[in-house]
Amino acid sequence: MKTIMITGCSSGFGLETARHFLNEGWRVVATMRNPDATLLPTSEHLRILPLDVTDHTSIAEVAAAGPVDVLVNNAGVGWLSPFEATSEEVVRRIFDTNTFGTFEMIRAVLPQMREKGEGVIVNVSSSVTLKSLPLLPIYTASKAAVNAYTDCLALELAPLGIRVQLVLPGRAPSTSFGTNARALMADALEAPVAYKPFVDKVMGAFMADADKEPTRSEDVVKAIWRAVTDPSCPAHLPAGSDAEALAA
Repeated sequence: MKTIMITGCSSGFGLETARHFLNEGWRVVATMRNPDATLLPTSEHLRILPLDVTDHTSIAEVAAAGPVDVLVNNAGVGWLSPFEATSEEVVRRIFDTNTFGTFEMIRAVLPQMREKGEGVIVNVSSSVTLKSLPLLPIYTASKAAVNAYTDCLALELAPLGIRVQLVLPGRAPSTSFGTNARALMADALEAPVAYKPFVDKVMGAFMADADKEPTRSEDVVKAIWRAVTDPSCPAHLPAGSDAEALAA
C-alpha cells in the first residue's frame, strides 16, 4: 500500500483529494494548519497532521513522520489587487505560502524519495499563469515561479526515478480558497484613486461571475489522480473546462 502526503487538506481541492485517495485504498497523510479529525472519515490508513508550509520546523516535523511515495503540494493563498496597493508584507506572505512553501516541502521529502529511487511530486498551480489577467500580478507571479521550478526539477529528478507533475486548476469560487481570496479583495479598493475606474470595472466583472464554477473539485482530483498514477500523462494537466480552454 502506497502513502500520499497532501498539503492544504482543510477544505477544497486538498480535502477532496484526501478523500479520493482514501477511497482508493491508499495510506493518506492529510496536513493542515489546524487539524480537524471530523473532516475526513475515520480510517486506520489516515493520519492528520498539523502543518504550516511557511514554517521550517513544522515542515521538518511532518517530514519526520515517515516516508511517503507521493507528495501533493496543494496549500496556497489567493490575492487580487493592483500591485501598487499590495504591501511588501503581503507580497512576501503570498510567495512564502505559494512558492517557497512548495520548494521547502519538496526539499524535505526528496532525500527519502531519492534513497528509494522512486516517487511522485505533484505541484498544484493555477490556470491564471496561462493568460495575463489584471489585479493578479503577485498571485500569478507566485504560481508562475512554481511552474518554471516544476519543469526544471522534473528534468533533474527523472534520472533518479522521481516524477514531477503540474496541475493547473481553473477558477473555483465556491471553495474556501476562493472565499479567502474574495475576503482579501478589500485591499484593491485602497489603491490610488487613479486605479479606481479600472478596478471597479474588473471587480464588477469578477463579482458577476462569482457564482459560476467552471472548475469543480472533482476536476482537480481527477487531474491529481492521473498525475500520480499515470507515468505517461502530460507534464502539465489543466483541470476544469476554463483551464482546459486556456491551455488549448
